[in-house]
Parts: sequence; structure tokens; C-alpha cells
Amino acid sequence: MSDAGVVLDDLGSESAELDAIVGELSDETWARPTPATGWTIAHQIAHLAWTDRAALLAVTDAEAFAGEVEKALAAPDAFVDEGAAEGAVLEPTVLLDRWRAGREGLRRALRAAPGGVRFPWYGPPMSAASMATGRLMETWAHGQDVADALGVRRQPTARLRHVARIGVRARDFAFAVRELPVPDEEFRIELTAPGGELWSYGSVDAVQRVTGPALDFCLLVTQRAHRDDLSLRVEGADADLWLGIAQAFAGPPGPGRAQQQGRGSVGSAPQQEAADRTPRQGTAG
Repeated sequence: MSDAGVVLDDLGSESAELDAIVGELSDETWARPTPATGWTIAHQIAHLAWTDRAALLAVTDAEAFAGEVEKALAAPDAFVDEGAAEGAVLEPTVLLDRWRAGREGLRRALRAAPGGVRFPWYGPPMSAASMATGRLMETWAHGQDVADALGVRRQPTARLRHVARIGVRARDFAFAVRELPVPDEEFRIELTAPGGELWSYGSVDAVQRVTGPALDFCLLVTQRAHRDDLSLRVEGADADLWLGIAQAFAGPPGPGRAQQQGRGSVGSAPQQEAADRTPRQGTAG
């Protein structure tokens, strides 16, 4: 299991990097569309702020959070969009202050949480480390939408190991949510980290294998890029099927992204299809 303190430090750095991108944008730029259909840059940050507040409520007041779950169950197809839309209409400075205060409040609450405690969520209960990992994954993924909208090239960092780990651990869920048979055998995943080292998962003797850059794998499992735009290599029919359905988030299958013909490099230009916007964070344990 990930150490919560390490993940929280990385979450702070990931949030600060995105904050630096959006912190000085003009009001007009906040209204710029992102690759998620119907969502502007303001919607992306409002979604992160909304989910941070929900997570903080789950950590500090389980009874009150249960009420939020009831609201979500009553409008499963609308509550995420509604949460983002509510914040997106705020003045950018107000929205920024709300996001900053919420994410710091959540980080403090998770850092103070006793070891071994699990908190309620829209999916399975989550440990402090899992909650922090899920928030980092979402911050990175929605930050990618913002970067794509702005044409900003982000430098990949070792923080991607948290996103990759969720993607690997969510393999069985990706099959099950599509009512496909879950493979019995273990997969071998070998990813080249931004620093050049190898991140590996699964048995070295596994027949089903996925190899390639960690950045590309993270873009795939967060459904921020089409697999044909990425430099991932696959061996085995089950692993090949997985690359077409992989998702690092819980909830229903996301629509993914369309292939970008003639695209210069992944993660540096806007993409077309809607991205998953669910707050049901990844399944890291």
C-alpha cells in the first residue's frame, strides 16, 4: 500500500503545477473549451474543487456525506456535471480560492487521519492513501484536459507512478464493468518512467504483457488518449483487449478519445471525445 504521507506530498506538487498553469489566466481563457465535451477550463477546476469538498466531507463527517451519496443516486447521470457547472459560473478568482482552500483542507485532514481507517466514498470505502492517490490521478487527468485546451506541454514526472498503479490495479474492474470475463492469469506491465527507470507489475513469466512509456500508459488508463496514438506494445489477446477498455476510474465505462490522425505528440494538443468526469476515484488500495 502507498504511504499516505508520500502520496499527499505528491498530490500537493501536482496541484501546485496545475495551479501555476491556470492561476494567471484571463477571464476569457477560463471559458475556453477543453476536450471534455461541454466543459470549459472553469468546469475542469470546478470539478476538482467539488470533488475535493466531497472527499473532505467523507473524511470528516460520514453521516453528512451519506446524504451526498443519496443525492448522487437520485441523479446518477447528472450530479457530476451539475457540480462542475455550479462552480464554473463563479468568478475565476473565487473559483481558484475555493479550489485552493478545499484541496488544502483535504490534505490536512488526510494527513491527520489515523492509520487503517477507511472512509466512505461513491464506490468502495477508501484508505487515506487511496483517497490521496485518487485525487492525484484526477488532478493529473483533468490537468491534462486543461493543458490540451491551452496547448501547453507538461513535463512528465515520477508522480505518474501513482496513476500507473491505479491503472494496473483497476484491470479486473475494467473487464467486470463491461460484463466481460476477467482474465485468470496475471499480466506483466513494464513501464519506462520519466526518469528512465523501469516500473514493473506482475510476474516476469506472464505471457500477457504490456510495455512502453509510463506517460502513455497513464494517458491510456485515464482515457486521455487513444491507444493508437500511444507507444504501448502488447503481447497476448487478453492484454490487447484490456488496452481497448482500460480505465483508472470507477463507475461506468468512459467513452475514451478518438484517434488523432497526424497528431504531433500525445498530450500536447486538444483531443475530441468526451472524457470520463466521474468522481468515483480509482481503486488503489
